[in-house]
Amino acid sequence: MSEPNAFNQPLGGNTMPRFGGLASMMRLPVATSAVGLNAGFIGVPLDIGTSHRPGARFGPRQIRAESCLIRPYNMATGAAPFDALQVADLGDVAINTYHLLKSVDLIEQHYRPIIDAGCIPLTLGGDHTIALPILRAMKAKHGPVALIHVDAHADVNPDMFGEAIAHGTPFRRAVEEGLLIGDKVWQIGLRGSGYSAEDFDWPRQQGFTVVPAHEVWWTSLAPLMADIRQKIGPDTPTYLSFDIDGIDPAYAGGTGTPEIGGLTVPQALEIVRGCRGLNLVGCDLVEVSPAYDTSGNTALLGANLLFEMLCVLPGVAYR
Repeated sequence: MSEPNAFNQPLGGNTMPRFGGLASMMRLPVATSAVGLNAGFIGVPLDIGTSHRPGARFGPRQIRAESCLIRPYNMATGAAPFDALQVADLGDVAINTYHLLKSVDLIEQHYRPIIDAGCIPLTLGGDHTIALPILRAMKAKHGPVALIHVDAHADVNPDMFGEAIAHGTPFRRAVEEGLLIGDKVWQIGLRGSGYSAEDFDWPRQQGFTVVPAHEVWWTSLAPLMADIRQKIGPDTPTYLSFDIDGIDPAYAGGTGTPEIGGLTVPQALEIVRGCRGLNLVGCDLVEVSPAYDTSGNTALLGANLLFEMLCVLPGVAYR
């Protein structure tokens, strides 16, 4: 860690070769404890909850590798997160690759001391199953939270292949366990074919606001985010869960369950930047599966969205 009263800074390309040294997120120091950190990047290399194409366990590694280009200042928004927040890469959760339910418990237990230390977790997934144990850990500290969920899929299946926990069920379980504030949940970007005409009705019945992708084609999402900020308010603990398949596969094809007709990259940026002013207590970026995008563009996009999430956390300085 750095000297007292100094904030960690990403090592720049002029300081060290971009492809030399440890591949940490944004070339930040790697920490073994969250004590003293305001925010930390955490990898969860799990994909045994997937139902179609596997490979998201390699997402954290690829996202970190592609993050080497990201610089400390956000030139569009003026955010200078490293001027005010102590940030580090907290490494990966040691999941059990042979047992999904054990992995879910391991994730929750890993996150609890991080959250208790006052460190805001920024998670590199991993498949979307990981949102459930993270939300469980969030509730222990913050109680039920508001949720902004970007995804092609609602992830509210009652079960998948007879299993209650998988990447298509986390928000059904989260409602059942009282982890969410139902009327302060937004699901943005939902689309694709379904199993029945009523697939998106259950979240609406819980009070969720559903924003299908086709309703916002060619539309700025800044007004939507202004409405979300007003309805959630500045004090409510809020979690941002961003599935990379919420974005159209033309931009982000490296994912396990791609659906055509999705959000654009500028819309994704509007969503994340529109979270500024909310009491964000955690964020995740999930379902990057590098094998299906050999260009690395999907992981590059994921890395930049995680940086944008860091830029809207409470306490960030602006220039």
